[in-house]
Amino acid sequence: MTTPSVTTSHVDYVLGLADDALVSAQRMGWWISRAPQLEEDLALANIGLDLLGQARSLLSHAGELEGAGRDEDDLAYWRDERDFRNVKLVERPQTDFGVAMARLLVLSAWQTELYAALQRGSDATLAAIAAKAAKEVAYHLDHASHWVLRLGDGTEESHARMQAALDDEWPWVEELFDGSHLDPALVASGVAVDPATLRDAVLTRVGDVVRAATLTVPDVRPAVGGGRRGLHTEHLGYLLAEMQHLTRSHPGATW
Repeated sequence: MTTPSVTTSHVDYVLGLADDALVSAQRMGWWISRAPQLEEDLALANIGLDLLGQARSLLSHAGELEGAGRDEDDLAYWRDERDFRNVKLVERPQTDFGVAMARLLVLSAWQTELYAALQRGSDATLAAIAAKAAKEVAYHLDHASHWVLRLGDGTEESHARMQAALDDEWPWVEELFDGSHLDPALVASGVAVDPATLRDAVLTRVGDVVRAATLTVPDVRPAVGGGRRGLHTEHLGYLLAEMQHLTRSHPGATW
């Protein structure tokens, strides 16, 4: 397996995947002590830790590719909002449990297809990270699927709230498949996966769960994207302020 030449677009691609996982982990951590039952509290904490582990590996790889001496902590805590490359789907608050499960269903279905494809890529480190992460997101997908089925095919209220959650999340789904930010050379060299090629498989996975839950796949206009280019909703700035506060208040501190 050959080692591809490193470009800024290569670094940005890995950062995008890392930021998806990092921001998702931060959002999932909100549920600790707030989940509807103790077992779910632990499950969501573990999912958050899985995502954080993926983020750490990807950020470390991005730092090595960049070659500027930045490690995972530098990239997590010392980049500003416009430097983050995550999709907008993951950054918005998810204080409704149905929204959390709808988002996890979509994200984990997308990551399942993405990591399967990246394992065959020319970036050996990225392929190894994807191979480990694939086992984790398979559990995330199963967990979200069970909850969407349980809520969608449950009571009248749970059905209505689960459908409302899907309706809220769906405008942000299309950005996952937008490859307009991606350098075509990365796809041609086997480093990156064209996200458009994942669309049918992801939507089939999600659609099967949604229909089995007696819910309806929303038909809504996609929201404006741009997260991969650093254009975010107002919510990311607040999330980063909370996540980065300690490090920026005490620069250089170790413990």
